[in-house]
Amino acid sequence: MSDNPALKRACLHLEQFNLNLKPQEHEQTTKTAGEAAQALGVAIGQIAKTILFKAGESYGLFVAAGDITIDTKKVKRLLGGGKVRIARPDEVEEKTGYPVGGVCPFDIDCRIPIFLDNSMNRFGMVFSAAGSTRSFLPITLEQLKLVTGGSIADIRKVKD
Repeated sequence: MSDNPALKRACLHLEQFNLNLKPQEHEQTTKTAGEAAQALGVAIGQIAKTILFKAGESYGLFVAAGDITIDTKKVKRLLGGGKVRIARPDEVEEKTGYPVGGVCPFDIDCRIPIFLDNSMNRFGMVFSAAGSTRSFLPITLEQLKLVTGGSIADIRKVKD
């Protein structure tokens, strides 16, 4: 196992589910969906990007396929209204305990809702971050739902 404390934390969280899920680290950065897809040799859609949004005073963690755009109108509706914006890096670290580009969608520091976009269902396996900007976790959408406690939602912006 890595010496990275965030990766160790992710491993410990996953152990309780007995799913044999093993976060890994890559030599290359996997900070963005594009970098992760290139490093892992997979389609960008197979990267499960994790973004913290704030709407009014509410936060929500949104996980979606790397090739889709998240619809902020849907985010607003799911979080109960208010002006929507992507959380600042300091807010991300404060709320999740992980840095931008390595936000693990499970075992986050505070109780905020987690929404998993059904766009990831196109793939048998997706790759989420696991606590660092070089980490990844091969996982199915159903496993992701189990380990995050998240809700499946349609947060994809439909192109006009």
